[in-house]
Amino acid sequence: MKEVLSKTDDPNAPLEGQELFELTLLDEANELGTGYHVRQAHAEWSEIDGQMMWDQEEADHFSILSQAQQRYAERRLALVQRGFIYSDMDF
Repeated sequence: MKEVLSKTDDPNAPLEGQELFELTLLDEANELGTGYHVRQAHAEWSEIDGQMMWDQEEADHFSILSQAQQRYAERRLALVQRGFIYSDMDF
């Protein structure tokens, strides 16, 4: 599952000045079983580069799906509280 959270729901809003977060919940099979990864990455418009630039990637690793889902929900709630209330999964 991958979700992009932003502060606007306008698909025609210019990228300049925007900021967004991508939340991802992935499962990965390995020799020990299935592992779950919750990743959060931040993107912000860069005047110098003239494009969106990704930074501040954070990841958590779990062996239990319910723990990964809980962490995803915690990260999502923290972003919503910071004003990132629009999700690409809602469109």
